[in-house]
Amino acid sequence: MPEETGGGPHSLLAVFAHPDDESLACGGLLAWCAALGVRVSLLSVTHGEHGQDADSRTPAGPDVRETELRDAAGVLGIAEVTILDHADGMLPWVEAGQLEADIRAVIRRTAPDVVITFGEDGLYWHPDHIAVHERTTAAVAALHEDAPALYYVTMPAGAMRAVVNHAADVTAGRTPHAAPPRSILGVADADAFGALAAAPTLVVETGAFAARRLRALTCHHSQFRDCALALVEEHDAPRLLGTEHYRRAVVGAQGDAFIERFAVPRTTVGGHPAQP
Repeated sequence: MPEETGGGPHSLLAVFAHPDDESLACGGLLAWCAALGVRVSLLSVTHGEHGQDADSRTPAGPDVRETELRDAAGVLGIAEVTILDHADGMLPWVEAGQLEADIRAVIRRTAPDVVITFGEDGLYWHPDHIAVHERTTAAVAALHEDAPALYYVTMPAGAMRAVVNHAADVTAGRTPHAAPPRSILGVADADAFGALAAAPTLVVETGAFAARRLRALTCHHSQFRDCALALVEEHDAPRLLGTEHYRRAVVGAQGDAFIERFAVPRTTVGGHPAQP
């Protein structure tokens, strides 16, 4: 594999609670890393079985959500997907030691240089997300000298409000009297995303990979009832979905981490990622 990330082959593990978290939180960076030869793995702690189906208002179910997740992973270039069987919506009440051990086992197996998970705010204060943040942090800390670097992903404040406002403008232009979509993947309050999030230590402008993030998001079509993302076109993606925020954790490896190289703006050459 070419040393495209400035030091030989690298690996990254993203740890999230539900299908669609990966695309919404950091799909641009995951796609960019995969395109540059990084081995990207994904752990979803639940199947997201209680997420409502866009067509029926009933839970989409674990099989539908798993299929959507694997489709999205294919779009992003994720090499390996692991889905645990913890109950959707119940992660704060799962025995903490067991959840931590499950996450740590996947970290050991995939041996990533970098782990990405939720920040303390869980993107929008979702209890399952916060539980995954806590248990992933504990799992990394318990690895001591064998720990990878740990990064928390947060949402830029106002980013999802901009998506909702865009959807309102598009709707007004097409069908002036129609009600525009107002939610983001089932979350009614777009202003909750990034509210009171800690300041990032790493800001990534994903450029053309924002369109791939959008394509991965649309794979989660069961969650698209009243979803403003449905009215985002690929040419809008760099503006609306192109900025991703990360913060280096105080636990985990503290040396040089390849992910920091993505802070420098890059372009694509001939349709292929430029060398970092």
